[in-house]
Amino acid sequence: MFLELSLFGVLTGFISGFFGVGGGMVLVPMLLLIGFVMKEAVAISIMQMVFSSIYGTFLNYKQNKDLLKDGLIIGFGGFVGGFQNGFIHSVVSNEFLEYFFLFIIIFSIYRIGASSPQGNEAKKTQNKPLLFLIGFIIGAIAMSIGVGGSVMLTPLLVGYLFYNLKDASSLGLFFVIFSSLAGFISLSLVGEMLYNEGLIVAIGSLIGVYFGIKMKHIVHIENYKKYLLTLNTLILISMLYKMFF
Repeated sequence: MFLELSLFGVLTGFISGFFGVGGGMVLVPMLLLIGFVMKEAVAISIMQMVFSSIYGTFLNYKQNKDLLKDGLIIGFGGFVGGFQNGFIHSVVSNEFLEYFFLFIIIFSIYRIGASSPQGNEAKKTQNKPLLFLIGFIIGAIAMSIGVGGSVMLTPLLVGYLFYNLKDASSLGLFFVIFSSLAGFISLSLVGEMLYNEGLIVAIGSLIGVYFGIKMKHIVHIENYKKYLLTLNTLILISMLYKMFF
């Protein structure tokens, strides 16, 4: 189990850095396939996100120091919303969380596929109350299904708020810091955090996230969109297989 969790961590970290996601949408299905139940997979995923998002954001900040201003507003909303995770976990079933996770992946594929990856600077919104509200709602929902929120935030930033896709992915990873920390604290308080398994995955993810971010800056943005859609499609297939076969 140690080897599997370590390899999952490296792979998840690379995907987290490259796509600007928490990694939960990749890690949760893999953990389910090797025998963890949904709530256990969520706990491990959240601990991994704390490590990979902090390190990944540090690397992104070195590349673009102006990008994270909006991220502070969205992130604070996500931090407040993330504290609802313990309550949500206590009142909903594993089956509900799995179906909701499936819906989020389908929405992400649709919204990113229909949007321009270049964004539109003239139309880009910076409405602070709206950004906070978006962060709060995503923080509350995302932590309950074991994802950092970027899988929900990036399609909203690109599809409705007209952000550039790569900028949106960097903001998404920054957002994960706030939501995952809140989720980690919340699950720890209710005794549902798996520290040992989470730490193994988290340490492996630090290696992966370094190389993922390096690769993101090399890839052309049109190809980047294709890769993001491919990732989401593979995750969708994995979840459908786990749930129905």
